[in-house]
Amino acid sequence: MSSNKNALIRYKTLDKCLKNKYRKYTLEDLIDECSEALFEFEGKESFVSRRTVQLDLQNMRSEKFGYEAPIEVYERKYYRYSDPDYSIHNISVNESDLKAMNNAVQILKQFKDFSMFKEMNGVIQKLEDSIHSTNQKSIIHLDKNEQLKGLEYIDALYDAILHKKVLKITYRSFKARESDCYVAHPQLLKEFNNRWFLICLHKGKEYNLALDRMENIEVEENAEYVDLNLDGDEYFKDIVGVSVSPTMAPRNVVFFVDSSNAPYVKTKPFHSSQEMISETDEGTVFKICVQLNFELERLLLGFGECLTVYKPRKLRLRLEEKFKAGLKNYQNLIVPDKD
Repeated sequence: MSSNKNALIRYKTLDKCLKNKYRKYTLEDLIDECSEALFEFEGKESFVSRRTVQLDLQNMRSEKFGYEAPIEVYERKYYRYSDPDYSIHNISVNESDLKAMNNAVQILKQFKDFSMFKEMNGVIQKLEDSIHSTNQKSIIHLDKNEQLKGLEYIDALYDAILHKKVLKITYRSFKARESDCYVAHPQLLKEFNNRWFLICLHKGKEYNLALDRMENIEVEENAEYVDLNLDGDEYFKDIVGVSVSPTMAPRNVVFFVDSSNAPYVKTKPFHSSQEMISETDEGTVFKICVQLNFELERLLLGFGECLTVYKPRKLRLRLEEKFKAGLKNYQNLIVPDKD
């Protein structure tokens, strides 16, 4: 048992003794009670030293853990609380603390649908019940799509990664007419733009599979798991989004953002590598060093006419083609009559 757990058991035991109005406890009695409590929890003989209990009483008296327990010694021998109604479990919490706890609960509730958080649901409910007196509405809300498909697979995928299990995944991409079967060695789970993806190995190649395109998951019992030993921070460090190429080197992407939109890009960088190259009244030139992928293109296109890519040339020409195609769509647009 950890030392922290031992200490909590001792504090709880001392608290029970010190608030007992019908018995007098000497220091030796408190030592015996703590030793007995640890024996009950550990199932083996445990002896608590005199020095340990003295230090516990000192800690309970102090502000160290927020107890400030009113422990007194009377008749120079017996220990008790001077306040008969005191308990370390009755620590007062001010309104500011309650509001902070309420905000924390609201954040935790955003994850209640994920099965890996199910064990937390009871704790969250207890916290919520404890702070109901604040009557404070939620002022923090995380973007979450309640209708998102595939969330039911997160628990199985998480368990497979944790316990290194091979999975047979029935998967149908948006472009495919029929479903494919992946014998997947799951490595990482990644959330991006309110969608979840599984990074996995299939036939020696890395894939990212969207959970909302999965149709079925089964454990492949007889397959030996291949562990790529991926570190998420390292694996995704050179990209925007989720699409990683193991062979593509990151490139310097230099782009201009007009003055009305540059503040948004300054305060919410596209990537951790973002730098500001120059700034004028017309706008700002930025640079990021990333792999060129689909998600990066979507991000840059989302700024429309407010952003212009300078380098690399390949990316600039690709975005130019997309803008031309979009313009052509509008020029050839035939608006249907209203019903």
